[in-house]
Amino acid sequence: MIVWLNGTHGAGKTTTSPLVQRLIPDSRVFDAEKVGETLMDITPGLPETDNFQHWPPWRQLVVETARRVLDYTGGALVVPMTVLVEQYWREISTGLAHHAIPVRHFLLHADQDTLRGRIEGDVLMGPSPFRLKYLDPYAEAARTWLLGEAEVIDTTHLTPAEAALQIAEAVRS
Repeated sequence: MIVWLNGTHGAGKTTTSPLVQRLIPDSRVFDAEKVGETLMDITPGLPETDNFQHWPPWRQLVVETARRVLDYTGGALVVPMTVLVEQYWREISTGLAHHAIPVRHFLLHADQDTLRGRIEGDVLMGPSPFRLKYLDPYAEAARTWLLGEAEVIDTTHLTPAEAALQIAEAVRS
């Protein structure tokens, strides 16, 4: 099984994912961003883009990596990864379904002011223009398709531990 934690920067995916992993027996965290980092290291580089998700191999390799890891380990993978382009989500979810891998898709959601405050106040990464530029695309994705596609966990007033508990309870039910 895949437990996909979607949402934009500041929603709590990175902080919540290891907490979810501890609550779901026989699970591991798979950071799909590492697949993108591997593609970014190819030299000479792949076609220029502002986001590695635009490279079709990223989406295919995320599916293939998840499949291979699950074939090897069994259990579940907790995947903290923002996907705001509906076509990309369809490619990933269809690819996983092709391999009979069930997906629980959770959206960690917070209002724009909360997200902006979290990003601007992040003591580890510092304020990030890169992260801030995804607030509007997130709002558009939420409005047009994402809220209807995922199980929504509103993290506006939740601690990461409370969000993780809600996700783990939903997966168990």
